[in-house]
Order: sequence, then structure tokens, then C-alpha cells
Amino acid sequence: MNAGVTSKGKILLMDDEQIILDVTLEVLQFLGYEVQFARNGADAISLYAREKDAGVPFDVVILDLSVPEGMGGRDAIGKLKELDPDVKAIVSSGYTNDPCVQNFAACGFAGILAKPYKINDMKVLLEQLVKN
Repeated sequence: MNAGVTSKGKILLMDDEQIILDVTLEVLQFLGYEVQFARNGADAISLYAREKDAGVPFDVVILDLSVPEGMGGRDAIGKLKELDPDVKAIVSSGYTNDPCVQNFAACGFAGILAKPYKINDMKVLLEQLVKN
């Protein structure tokens, strides 16, 4: 963030694909958010816990549902809920027929972002979640 610019909120982005991290990071920063990222659920959980303990918690977490080489969002959400029952997590997936995508609230998520992301959908969802 540029000096003097106020962030709209702090977001933790977890995805195993570097191109998704790079592009989404740019979009989120363009939208005015401070962003940190993790490549799997285990790293996301430890980063979330560290920032929460430091008194600078994330406003929203975006979790990739499936991470072939590690913990994905489906497993990470349960652990995040244990750390912080009020965590606001968004499930991110290209698999629209997955049960956690079709019924995200039952899996513990506050919203869904289907891949490929639409910038306006992301903007609207984040504005709803960060305000509440």
C-alpha cells in the first residue's frame, strides 16, 4: 500500500497456483485491500493465527477448495473456525458441482468465488463481508 492510503481491509488469500496468487493479489491491491498469501491450508492457518495473536487479524480469508499437494480449504475452514469462530472465509473453486460450493454455508464459508474470478463479483462480496 502507498503511504497515506488507507486499506479497505486485510485479506488472506490461499491458493496453490502461482498464477492465481499473482493475478488475484494485483486485483485485490487494486481494489484497495492489504493482502497476504499462503500456498496451502496449513500455511494459511498458521499465518491467520500469527496475525490474530499479533492483534492485526484478517478481515476475510479466501480459500482454494482443493490443493492437490497439501491441505485445501475444505479441511482448513474447520481449523480456522476452531481458532476464530467468527472467521469470514470465502470458498474459491472452479468445481461448481462440489458440495462445498453448492452449499458453502453448511461447510462453514461466508461466501463463494467461482474460478475464473470476475472482478466485480469479488469486489461486491468483499465489500459485504468486510463491512459486517
